[in-house]
Amino acid sequence: MKKLLIAFVLLVSLTTNAQQKTDAGTIKDKMQWFADAKLGIFIHAGIYAVNGIDESWSFHNKKITYADYMKQLKGFTLKNYDPVAWADLIQESGARYSVITTKHHDGVSMYDTKMNKLSIVQATPAKKDMIKPFFDELRKRNIKCGAYFSLLDWSHPDYPGFLNDSSRYKIANDYERWNRYRSFFQGQIKEINSMFKPDLWWFDGDWERSAEEWESQKVRSLILAGNANAIINGRLQGYGDYDTPEQNFPVSRPKFNWWELCMTTNDNWGFHHDNNWKTPYEVISIFVDAVSNGGNLLLDMGPKEDGTIPAEQVNVLKELGAWNKRNGEAIFNTIGGLPQGHFYGPTTLSKDSTTLYLFLHGSSGGNIMIKGLDNKIQDITVLGSNTKLAPKVVGKISWSPVPGLVYINVPQNVLDKYITVVKVKLDKPVKLYRGQGGLN
Repeated sequence: MKKLLIAFVLLVSLTTNAQQKTDAGTIKDKMQWFADAKLGIFIHAGIYAVNGIDESWSFHNKKITYADYMKQLKGFTLKNYDPVAWADLIQESGARYSVITTKHHDGVSMYDTKMNKLSIVQATPAKKDMIKPFFDELRKRNIKCGAYFSLLDWSHPDYPGFLNDSSRYKIANDYERWNRYRSFFQGQIKEINSMFKPDLWWFDGDWERSAEEWESQKVRSLILAGNANAIINGRLQGYGDYDTPEQNFPVSRPKFNWWELCMTTNDNWGFHHDNNWKTPYEVISIFVDAVSNGGNLLLDMGPKEDGTIPAEQVNVLKELGAWNKRNGEAIFNTIGGLPQGHFYGPTTLSKDSTTLYLFLHGSSGGNIMIKGLDNKIQDITVLGSNTKLAPKVVGKISWSPVPGLVYINVPQNVLDKYITVVKVKLDKPVKLYRGQGGLN
């Protein structure tokens, strides 16, 4: 009996290990498009655009009463909503995916939900679903479709939370009520999964409850049952596929397999009376830094209540797109670049690591330097102009294994108006010296 028990335990262990390896392999395979995509466009569309106030948080933090916030339903028209123009702009930016709000914390659905009547189809003059026509246009352009969904819903009578200093009830005192809310939000997830089949789920609001309370594992399972290739962001209390730092850029490379920096084009997510716009240079420099550190940028735009995109955001996306056309070889389908210390700036590598891309800030030209490059350089060109450059190796001692310093002079007349990319073709996959000098 003991031998049978040991054999059974061993079989279960082997089966579990094999399943974990299979799951890891499956996740890696389905995440590949995300790893290659580099750029996504985030869209915060909602009734908060009517007054140009904080999305959901304005009533939660009592900047405005809940009643006044919900009056914005009457002003949400989408009369100039053009999903073709939106998709064209996103394609022009170079983005490979886009994520749009299906429901924010205010509980207003941007599609025709059957779970309640609080949607722009039933409760606003727009009287139409935003999601399907937009996803249809994205897919015509081979752009992946992402659905933002707030797990919490401050408008729902069965959700505990409401204002920042008050709540409706405690889950421990009324679990039946909490189960009604779980059935509601999971029902909406099933709707979205069935109606729109998102390639990516972008959850938000998970911080208010535990994985057990959200039933995060169940949520993940029901999504994947409807679409096994869907990927899920890291805001599902431990049941997501990638991490999503927000607004604040990591100084050192994150240790996650996949990550994405989500960032606004001014200081707010939705349309807002906020003129602190990031310049095209600032956006491009942030984008380059994210990619050089092995991540993506999810750049936000907030449409007005009529469906038009602010001119400043259109300009940023167009300038970003023009830069990507000149330099996209160094961005898309690449991997994160050299460790810090080898080059004073962002870098990326081709997937086979035989091509190194150096990103140069500024407009003065002059010498740049690579340290510890233990490769022969076959060719150097400037992307956009295809100008050929020549390297100069300094400090290489014949009897030492330590490579010399590589200097490259970049003339001012070949510089990009935002960020210049120098392409360095190597003789073999990049090999770096990581020692301390001398005879080491």
